[in-house]
Amino acid sequence: MADLPETPAFGAAFSDEEEAARALEAGRWLFSQTCSFVMGCVSLDTLPDHDLSEIAFAGRSNVGKSSLVNALTGRKTLARTSNTPGRTQELNYFRLGPEAQDPALMMVDLPGYGFAEAPKDAVKRWTRLIMAYLRGRPALRRVCLLIDSRHGIKENDRDVMRMLDEAAVSYQIILTKADKLKPAEIADVLARVVAETAKHVAAHPDVIVTSSQSGAGIDLLRAQLAALASP
Repeated sequence: MADLPETPAFGAAFSDEEEAARALEAGRWLFSQTCSFVMGCVSLDTLPDHDLSEIAFAGRSNVGKSSLVNALTGRKTLARTSNTPGRTQELNYFRLGPEAQDPALMMVDLPGYGFAEAPKDAVKRWTRLIMAYLRGRPALRRVCLLIDSRHGIKENDRDVMRMLDEAAVSYQIILTKADKLKPAEIADVLARVVAETAKHVAAHPDVIVTSSQSGAGIDLLRAQLAALASP
C-alpha cells in the first residue's frame, strides 16, 4: 500500500511543507495521548454533557468504523471490532487527550446503518438514533463518513449525505479498506467519489484513502482531526 494515489488532501490540506509537518506532529501527539471509553448511549437524552469538540464516525454496517478508531489511537481493542455487521448498537463515546487539559477530542463510534445481522426493529431503532444524533448535536464538529473503497458510495450513503447537507453538518468522506484493492482500482474509486462529493455543500473537499491494516492515510486523518480539537 505504499503506492496509494495522490489524494486531494495531500495537495489542499496544507499550504506548505512546514505547515504539513506541524499539523502531522500535532496529530501524532494528540492521538498518542490517553484515550478512554466514556459511555455507550442508546438514546439522545443519555448523551454526555461536555465542552469538547465531537468527531463522529459513521458508515454502513461493517465498513470498518471501529477498526479505524483503533488504528487512529494505536490501540487494538479500544473500539470493539467484528466481522458481523450490526455488532455496534450504541453511540460509543471515547475521550482523547490528557484529563482536564487541552487539546482534547470526544470521538463517537456510531452503529452502522444499512444491512446488519440483527432484528429489523433493532436496526430501525438505532438507525433513527443515528440520524437524530447527526442532525441535532451542537457539539458535533465533523462527521467522518466512512465508505468501503471496494464498493464506493451506495444509495444509503447518499441518503446520509443529503441529510447532512440539509442540516448543514460538516462531513468528510474517508475511504476504508484500501489494502483490499490494487492502486489502479483505488485511483478509480477515488476519482468517482471526489467527483460525487463535490456536488454536496456540506462535504469537506478532502477525501482521504485509508487502511486500518497497513496504516495508509492514518497520519493525515489524525492531523486533520487534531485541528478540530478543543479549544
